[in-house]
Amino acid sequence: MSRLSRKFKVPDPLANLYDFANSLDVRHFVHHGMQHREADEIAGPRELGAWMSRRGLLFTGARITPAMFEAALDLRSSVRDYLQRDPADRRKGRHAVRSLNAALKSFPLVVQGRDDRGMVLGPARSDALAGLSAVVAELYDGSINGTLDRLKMCASEECRRVFFDRSKPATRRWCLSSLCGNRMKTRAYRKRRRGLV
Repeated sequence: MSRLSRKFKVPDPLANLYDFANSLDVRHFVHHGMQHREADEIAGPRELGAWMSRRGLLFTGARITPAMFEAALDLRSSVRDYLQRDPADRRKGRHAVRSLNAALKSFPLVVQGRDDRGMVLGPARSDALAGLSAVVAELYDGSINGTLDRLKMCASEECRRVFFDRSKPATRRWCLSSLCGNRMKTRAYRKRRRGLV
């Protein structure tokens, strides 16, 4: 679990998925006069290894190959594409589901017995990317117990951060109402006002 997933109170069973989806930061707005710069925490195989290591997901000292790195990027891209859809429409988006299924093939899961937790889903692969199977397991578990529907992408085109919707009706559209929500509402208000003039 990262500092950000703790700060925004993302439940532990979704924290790796949340962090993985947000390892690509495409925010490009100006806030308090400062231009936000886009960033990628896993810009290369070495950075991916470091990212996994910080989260306890790097189970082996094996090197992450360029092909493994591409598989990880495909997974992240597919997860982000899936999460950007309204939860009610996620299963209907054929392209998003097809893309996600193709990426998930690289991260097969097996059922494993654990002394302390009963049965869990674990990685079928044993190489350097085995730890990313934890992200896939969180995706699966969240879809089964309904918490994945609360993991959403900010509706602001200038943000696109994934957030956990803690609102009671689960209808939030922005990661932060005070930032993205306010900016979008102000923009819509100005557009309406221009139409009246």
